[in-house]
Amino acid sequence: MFEGGISFNSDSDKAVRYIALLGTPIFVGYNLLIFFGIVQSTNYAGDVICLLISALWLAVGVYHFFTPIRSGFDMLGRLVTYHALALATVVFITGFLEPFASSIALLFLASNIYFGRKALALSVSSVIVAATIDAIVRYPENNTIIVNNILGTSGIIVLGLAMVGVIISQETKRHALMQSQASERLQYDRILTIINNLSDATFSTDDKGNILMYNAACLNLLDTNDNLKGVNINSLFNLTDADMTKVKLFDILSKATKTERNDSIRHTYIDGEEIRLEMTYAPIKSTYSRRKKGQVQAGFILIMRDVTKQKSLEEERDEFISVVSHELRTPITIVEGTLSNLQVMMRMEKKPEPQVLESSMSTAHDQVMYLAKMVNDLSTLSRAERGVADAGEDIDVEELMHEMHKAYEKDASARKLHLNLDLGTKLGTVHVSRLYLEELLQNFITNAIKYTNEGTITITTKAKSGTVHFAVKDSGIGISRGDQQKIFAKFYRSEDYRIRETNGTGLGLYVSAKLAHKIGTQIDVTSRLNHGSTFSFDLPQLTK
Repeated sequence: MFEGGISFNSDSDKAVRYIALLGTPIFVGYNLLIFFGIVQSTNYAGDVICLLISALWLAVGVYHFFTPIRSGFDMLGRLVTYHALALATVVFITGFLEPFASSIALLFLASNIYFGRKALALSVSSVIVAATIDAIVRYPENNTIIVNNILGTSGIIVLGLAMVGVIISQETKRHALMQSQASERLQYDRILTIINNLSDATFSTDDKGNILMYNAACLNLLDTNDNLKGVNINSLFNLTDADMTKVKLFDILSKATKTERNDSIRHTYIDGEEIRLEMTYAPIKSTYSRRKKGQVQAGFILIMRDVTKQKSLEEERDEFISVVSHELRTPITIVEGTLSNLQVMMRMEKKPEPQVLESSMSTAHDQVMYLAKMVNDLSTLSRAERGVADAGEDIDVEELMHEMHKAYEKDASARKLHLNLDLGTKLGTVHVSRLYLEELLQNFITNAIKYTNEGTITITTKAKSGTVHFAVKDSGIGISRGDQQKIFAKFYRSEDYRIRETNGTGLGLYVSAKLAHKIGTQIDVTSRLNHGSTFSFDLPQLTK
């Protein structure tokens, strides 16, 4: 196809060459009918010219069929040749008013196909010029030639232009359809690109629940590499609702009339692992259906997300708030009651003994200190959870341990305990958060002081095999085997009466476990009831 022409491909070119091959015998046959006198023609110029033109028709037809078009100039030469043969046949053999002359309309079509509107105009002009010259030359011999040529030429032009108009109309519609299909494909590719780049599993199904489209996140969610297209979505999920009742996914989708969200669904894998799912889904409505007199359900779009961790955190948070509220309520009630009682006693005419007032104030003070300790533990826990001050720094282990020993030596002496420091050689440095390491050691030391009534507490630090071993050992009341499995749970306090005699929040070791995790270590506990406990952990020694 060349500039100005309509869309034309190799298949169409092949079809034109077949038409030319099949049309050639018809034209030659018509010429021979005139040659043998079976059909009469006033334009017949003699046998030699008739045979020569017929031979040229056969040669050009065969050549055009067996030789593909190589270039625009090649096609132009062929088209000019066909015009010359067709006009020569009409002028010297058949005449413009004969049935054969209408075949020239095919040349109009070929001109428009290959070279556009200008070539069509030249093709029509060539017929008009040939008819005019033919009329002028033959008028002295045939005074009806002018009318015949005008009628014949008019018929050829009307027929040719009608054919061209129909082809152009069909081509315009085809071009519009191709543009529409290209636009639709572009929109499809855009949607597919968006879906494939979503981190959430996204399915598109038909109205029966068979999957039409899905993204890579779907394979991750289902832990599979299988092709899911055409698979019914019910067969992929083993779902239960909030009441642990089995449900079918398509049953949930089919009830939706608008965009809906459901985060109470659980999916169980083949190996028994269970996850919590959040689903957002909506029906897809197609265009208006005359038969059903309304919109037709075309399928569903479904977005799924694994919210197991999120749900666990939410439940843990709710439980934490509930427990904290309960733990705070008791000391606050005691403080409020004690202070109210003090107000009443201070208004009495006969003032109570100083010992009574001191006892009440001491009770309130103890509860306030308990609250302060809980707030401090919660603050430490919050910092650890949020990663505040978790940047590592090089810490001189020997210097740090001397500081910790000095800081708590007076507290131990106040309880008539010996606080010993046992340091190994070549302790070097560790690279962790100073704040987290100090708070971890502080929790171990203060717990040892609190739960040791007599004896010694030993802080040990040794270097071994590229690590630094930290340990706090006491000769206190010890921890039973059953309690050793629970002491790192938040707000847990043993039922041992000796534990209950001391004020504690139940958060210390829970916070310690969090801090240990933050600095990349794990707490080891060795304890024997009534013989004491040892809390220890290891950190990698910084190599020089």
